[in-house]
Order: sequence, then C-alpha cells, then structure tokens
Amino acid sequence: MASPSNTTGTGEPSLDEPIKAVPVRHYGRWVAGVLILFLAFIVVRSVVTNENLQWGVVGDYLFDDRILRGLQNTLILTVISMVIGVVGGILLAVMRLSPNPLTSGAAGLYIWLFRGTPLITQLVFWNFLALAYPRLGLGIPFGPEFVGADTNSLITPFIASLLGLGLNEAAYMAEIVRGGILSVDGGQLEAAGALGMSRTKTLRRIILPQAMRVIIPPTGNETIAMLKTTSLVVVIGYFELMVAAQTIYAQNYKIVPLLIVAALWYLFMTSILTLVQMQIEKKFAKGTSREVVTQHKWGSRMLGFRFGRGAGGAGGGA
Repeated sequence: MASPSNTTGTGEPSLDEPIKAVPVRHYGRWVAGVLILFLAFIVVRSVVTNENLQWGVVGDYLFDDRILRGLQNTLILTVISMVIGVVGGILLAVMRLSPNPLTSGAAGLYIWLFRGTPLITQLVFWNFLALAYPRLGLGIPFGPEFVGADTNSLITPFIASLLGLGLNEAAYMAEIVRGGILSVDGGQLEAAGALGMSRTKTLRRIILPQAMRVIIPPTGNETIAMLKTTSLVVVIGYFELMVAAQTIYAQNYKIVPLLIVAALWYLFMTSILTLVQMQIEKKFAKGTSREVVTQHKWGSRMLGFRFGRGAGGAGGGA
C-alpha cells in the first residue's frame, strides 16, 4: 500500500509537513572570534615572557607590609568618603527638590561649586586651609569663642583627604539620587499626601525604596571610581596604595613592577566591588523587568562576555 504523499497536487510541500528551520550562519562572528583569540594570545604571551616586567619582583612586593598598609588606608578612605558622599547626596537631593527656593538654591550652589572645580584643587585647598583660616572655632560673631582649635592640628592629611573626596562625591551623588527620586511616578507622592503622610515619611517609605532601583547602579560605579580616585591624595602626602608603591620604587627604582603590584590590587578590589554591586542590584530588581538583566554571570558583567544560548542577542548579525 502506497504511503500518503507529502506534497499537494501542484508539487508544493503539504501544510502537514513539519517545517525544518535552518539556523543562520554567522561566519563574521567566527572570523572575529579567531582574530580576537589570536591577538589575545600575542598580548598574553608578550606580557608573560617580557623580562622587563620583572614578575619575580612583583611577587616579592605583592604582600609587602607597606603595600598592605597603603591598601588598608585606601579602603578606609573609600568607605568613609562614600558614606559622606551618599548621606550628603541624599540630603542635597532632598534640598534640591524642596519647594523652598532658599533651600533649593543652597543645594544647587553647592553642587555647582563642587562639580565645577577639579577634585585635586579641592584636596589641596582643604590641606592648606590654615593659610586662609589659621584657627577654626564656634562662638558669637564679634564676641567670645566657645570652642576653637588650630587649623593645622585639626585638618590633618587624613581629614583633608576625607573632606576633599567626601564633599566632592556628595555633589555627584546628589544628582544621582535626584534622578532616582524623579523616576518615581509623581502620583504616588500625591496619593501619600492625600492619606495624610508627611513629606519625610513619604520619601522614606514610598519614594526612596522605589528609587533605589535607579540609584544603585550608578552608586556602585561611583564607589569603584572612588576606590581609584583615592590615589589623588598623593598630592597632599597621605599614605595610600599608590603612595606606598611610589615610596618603594623611589628607593629601589623598580618602577614598572611596583606599578603592576598596585594595578593588581586595584583590579582585585574593583572585581570584589562589582560582585557586591551585582548582588545588591539583584535584590532591588526583584519583581521588575530588570531582574533578568541582573542575573547575568560575573564574566558578562565585568568583562562583557556572554556565553550560552542567546549570547548574540535576539537580532543576530555578524
């Protein structure tokens, strides 16, 4: 008995026959991948086999006491400066959005001043504040001073570093927080007001929790940037990671190996911060469309690699 035909009378395929989908061949991707691997091999081989990089010296100083002490000071500066920046940024953002023109104007002036001048200038200014104000104190204008201290003893290089880094960061964080607050639908603020909630309670319980989804990613980037920006305190002589490396190679003239040591520690710390940022973003992205985006692997986040199905995106292309 003859089997039923898979074609119609006109010779065309029957509608009952399953369609065989042929995947698109992206030959350009394979060529680009081979070229990138070839170039990567050349670069890695050059770095590993280059005797001028003195990898033995790198290993000797990677855990040197001075390097570790500088690393510790760098982390302390980063954490405290970001705390100052985040707290100050939230206050400035709330002031900037205040209906009071004086409050809003004061915040706007602060942001304009600290974002409009170089950070290195601010660090030097705070370090030499005693030239303008030899003594700092509190008291009645043109009257007795209640509390006071010599500026040179009060503004140490560490305090000057915190003031320069933290107050400058607050200006940038203010705009980040303000953008996050403005991303929340204004109707929620009106609804909270109709329920009798105060502006402070509305901001704390309704606006900020939703705005965090927008605030967290740039704040993570600012933290990573702050980790590296701390190296600018070299201009005022505070001892941190880069100063530690410079101090050592000023004695033994091993400039390149010590710079590699500092770079390796910076890469390690920024990688840790990136992983922490990913976990925080995942927590605040639950229940939103951004939840899928935050679940990429660490390689995708830090290096841009995408593996597995859908790695090339929905659109395909070479």
